[in-house]
This record gives sequence, structure tokens and C-alpha cells, in this order.
Amino acid sequence: MARTSQILDNALGAVGNTPLIRLDRIAKEEGLQCNLLGKVEYTSAGGSVKDRIAKRMVEEAEKEGKLIPGHSVVIEPTSGNTGIGLAMACAIKGYSVIITLPNKMSLEKEAALRALGAEVVRTPTEAAWDSPESHIGVAQRLQREIPGGIILDQYRNVNNPLAHEYTTGPEIIEAVTSTPSTVSQPSLGKVDVLVAGAGTGGTITGLSRAIKKKHNKDCIVVGVDPKGSILAYPDELNTDSVGAQYVVEGIGYDFIPDVLSRDPADVDEWLKTSDDEAFAAVRLLMRHEGLLVGGSSGSALSGALRWLRSDKGRAIAQTKGLNVVVLLPDGIRNYMSKPWFLKMALEAEPSPLARRIAEVLKTSESNVETNVDGLANGIASRTTATNLENCPNAADETSH
Repeated sequence: MARTSQILDNALGAVGNTPLIRLDRIAKEEGLQCNLLGKVEYTSAGGSVKDRIAKRMVEEAEKEGKLIPGHSVVIEPTSGNTGIGLAMACAIKGYSVIITLPNKMSLEKEAALRALGAEVVRTPTEAAWDSPESHIGVAQRLQREIPGGIILDQYRNVNNPLAHEYTTGPEIIEAVTSTPSTVSQPSLGKVDVLVAGAGTGGTITGLSRAIKKKHNKDCIVVGVDPKGSILAYPDELNTDSVGAQYVVEGIGYDFIPDVLSRDPADVDEWLKTSDDEAFAAVRLLMRHEGLLVGGSSGSALSGALRWLRSDKGRAIAQTKGLNVVVLLPDGIRNYMSKPWFLKMALEAEPSPLARRIAEVLKTSESNVETNVDGLANGIASRTTATNLENCPNAADETSH
């Protein structure tokens, strides 16, 4: 489903229709014979897969008369990306917006929300989901007290999974089925495996239903859940790490959202992933495929690669023409001040080329200064210190 070449009425017309991209260099390094494909959601207008549900929730609420121009105030508890999508939609449509956001979430997300005209309320990261102090509890209090307040509620709104069943899933199916099989890039023309992380769970639920009901009932859907979250099924998978803190944003919860189907008919298998695995996979996607993705994309890719190495996944991994799709939810834009990213980008071991540059500059008459061993650390420490000084919340890197 290609993007239109016509003039769009507004930015909502640029939501979705994101590319499905071959991850051939990673596949080659991993020794995969199957096609490894990434659904790259950061090219959507608001920068993430959550644009889709925000657009649909607002438009359906308008059709149902729940949103009243000049009166309604949209209030939403979110880890950020849904809020950005809602703030974008409401800026276009003229609704006021309040976003409640745990302290863990990045400064960039808050800045983007405020730039779009939203009011932002930060809440304690450690607050349980059903606490009055949580981002959900605070949103509910604001909704009760503010005239016209309405929570569209991504955790229970059926339009969350429906957005993916009606848009994201069909886009993936169309891209796979319309791409011809060639000698160099064989394809059997089906989505054989889908791997996605779970936050609210709407994405993986809607994708599964789109693919299994209308395309390939035998598609294997693999859910990825961070250690410390409780979304994976069966529950025993969560026991060892329950309550553990994790840094990656946008996936995982300490409760089961209504829109998440844990039915094995929808999600065949679950994997638990760590922050270290996620961020290593982010680096792979950046350095090997040129994709500037966020941490939850790394979680999804690391889960996919681990599953493809498993006993269940190995046969698929070594079969030419099978298609494994990984959902990459957002880009790095919202995480560039986070310590994990600064460490990866600015504190890496200097490359041979960097050392050669240093040698050239040391022997020249240039006034350019370079310190290959210390430069990156200096930049990272100065940047991090500035962020922490300007925004105390930026130091909060934990979740529950």
C-alpha cells in the first residue's frame, strides 16, 4: 500500500502506510535463509505505530458523538507515543489535550507533546497501575474534575486493536503478497511468522487477527514482553522477573489490558527479553540496516532472532522463501537523551578509522583537537549532566 502522490488534507492522511523493509544484512549475519522483514513505523506522521490508534479512537469518538468541538478535553494516560498521536490529531481537530506520563518516559516525548499543544502531567514511575498516583489514576481524577474531560482509553478501547486489524495488518499482507518471488529473493507469498512487542497489546492482537483470519491461519505469532512485565502467557513465564525494573519504554505492564488477547489462538508463543538484548538489537538495526529505531524495536528484533534460533524456529529460519515480519514500533527521536542511547552512540570503542583520523590530525598543522579515547566520553557525560540538571525526571530510568 504505497503512500499517495496526491496532496493530503492534513497530517492524519500521513498516518500509517509505512514501509516493510528487508533486514538482509542482519539475516546474513545470523545465518538465516528465510526473509527477515521489518515493518518500520517511525515513518508515520507522528513517529510511531500509535498514530494509528490515536487517529481511529478520535475519529470513531467523533462519529459516536463522544467528542464535542469546543467542549471536550481529551485526557489520556500513556507511555508517550499514543499521547503524541492524540496530540497531533487533536491539534488538527481543535480539541484540548492532557497527557499523564510516568516519570520514566523521555524528555523528548514530553517536549513533543508540549510542542503539539498538550498539557503534560508527570506521575511516579513506581506507582502501581491502580494507584491514585499512577498515570492512570491521575488521568481518572482529572477526567472527573475537568468539564468535558474524556478518556478515550487505549487500554480498553476496541478501536486500538481494530486500527491494526484494518490498517497495519493489511499493509503487511499486501506488501508480502504483491512482492514477486525471484531467484535472488525467493518468497512463498505469505506472512509465515509475525513478531511484535506488547504494551497495551492492541498492536499484536489486531495484527494477529488480520493475518490469521484473512491471510494465513497457520501464521505463527510471537509476543515479546520485557522482563519485569506480566503480559506474557502462560503466567509462569513472568515469575522469575516479576517486579524487576526495566528501562525500555512503550512495552510491558503490571496489569493485563483489556485489548490484549493472550489466547493462544491469537498469540502462539511469548518470549521475555532484557534491556541489554533490546539495546544490542537497536545497535544492529542502526549499524547494519540504517534504521534509527527506538528501544522497543530492539526488543522485538532480539525476540525474533532468539525464537529463530530455538528448536521451534530453526526450521523456519533455514527455509528459503518463508517470511518473518518484525514490527518496529518507533524511532530514536524520542530517546536521544536517554543514557542507554548516549552510551551506545557516544561511548563506543573507537573504530580503526577513528584512530587513523587521530593519527592524521596529530601529524598535521591543523588546530583541530581530537582525543579519540576521551572525546565520546566527554560528550556523553556533558550531555547527560545537562539533561539531568535541566530535567530531574530524565534521571529516572526504572519501570515496574
